[in-house]
Parts: sequence; C-alpha cells; structure tokens
Amino acid sequence: MGQVEIKSREEIALMREAGRIVSDILDELEKAVAPGVTTWDLDALAEKLLAQKGARPAFKGYHGFPACLCASVNHEVVHGIPSKRRKLREGDLMKLDFGAVYRGFFGDSARTVPVGKVSAEAQALLDATRQALHKGIQAMVPGNRVGDIGYAVQSYVEARGYSVARGFTGHGIGRRLHEEPEVPNVGQRGSGMKLRPGMVLAVEPMVNQGTDEVELLEDDWTAITLDRKLSAHFEHTVLITQGGPEVLTRQRAG
Repeated sequence: MGQVEIKSREEIALMREAGRIVSDILDELEKAVAPGVTTWDLDALAEKLLAQKGARPAFKGYHGFPACLCASVNHEVVHGIPSKRRKLREGDLMKLDFGAVYRGFFGDSARTVPVGKVSAEAQALLDATRQALHKGIQAMVPGNRVGDIGYAVQSYVEARGYSVARGFTGHGIGRRLHEEPEVPNVGQRGSGMKLRPGMVLAVEPMVNQGTDEVELLEDDWTAITLDRKLSAHFEHTVLITQGGPEVLTRQRAG
C-alpha cells in the first residue's frame, strides 16, 4: 500500500474550490436531465461549464476515457460513455459521475437523477443508495478505519435487499484523481487503514437492485449489471477533520 497524503491547509482550500466547482456543475447537469435529452448533450454542457469556471475535466483522457462525464443509464452501473444516440426517456435512472481539476487539485462526485417520473422501485433504490453514502460518510471520523466506511455502506444496503457492486471502490483524491487508499463499499469494522485528519477520500457506493455481479461492454468502459436490473450511484469527496467529515462536493442548491 502506498503513502497516503495528509493535505495541508493550502491544499484543502484548493480542494474546497474544486469540490464546489464539481457540485455547481452537477446542479446544472441535474436541471438539464429530461426526456429527449441525450447523454452527449449533458457531456457538452459539462465541458462548457468547466471552461467558464477555469477548470478542466478530470475524466477526459484518463486512461483514454473519451468524455468529461460518465453517463450511465438504468442497468449501466458506471463509466457509461456519452452518446448522441442515447436519448433519455421518462422513467430512466440517469447516473451523473463527474470530476474537475482546479489549480492542480481534483474533485469527484456522482448523483443518480430520476428522468421525469420513475417507478417506486427505482426511487427506492435511488434513496437507499443516497442514504448508504450518508452512512459511509458518518463513519469517516478520526480513529475509525477504512473498513468502517465499507461496513456502514454494505450493512445498510444489504439489510434492504440490495447488493453492492463490489468490483468498484472509492479512493483517496488530491493532486491525482485516484490516490491511496482504496475505499471499498464492503468491509469489516475495525479493519484497514486508520483515518486521520487531513485525509481526503472519494466515497462512492454503487448499489444494484439484484446481483452484485457486473460485466463490461465491448467499449471496455461501460459496466452493466449481469441480470440487467437497475443500479444507482452516489459519490462525494470528503475531508476528514478532527471535528468529523466535511463534504467538499456538498450540494448547495435544493
């Protein structure tokens, strides 16, 4: 396991700015989600807003990813590639996973947005995933361990009959998009690295309606549920402080 960076006061200030940019742009993307809009339209909007804020995309070009936004719909779990052909329809679950780089520091966040009116089952999955992220964040206090985060997410999700997409983890974040440590969405209490003030972690439960198993599409990016049931995804970039977790990508609108 590599070295975990403890961020300085100056670095944390810049990460707050990066986080605010990510949150503000996600607010605008969420407003733009509607039946008939393409995932390509959302990506173009994200790129335009980044330029206006003097930031650059965190994902575009990362290991060859072709877009600013990971746009995954319904049974697509994560890393969906925006497309001019993919029009959103009433009842879809739209996952917006988005990151920005500002003055050398990264912010990363994801939301699942209902397209128009969604089924009660889809809304329940969305709500449970958002709450699972909240449970994970509550565990992010100094002296706890990385496994406590995963345990909080996993125990909440599985008690509601859902499964955690285990192949994907949260991560440390700072001058790089992915830093140490990995932050799995499953875990045992008291296991893993100890959490210390100044650590910044991106926590991101991906929760499936059915099986936890996924497969990769031929584009080598888009992960889908093996049983084609729905998946939801929420993520925040979180600073660990002596007084508890501070969400750097906290939604300010609504």
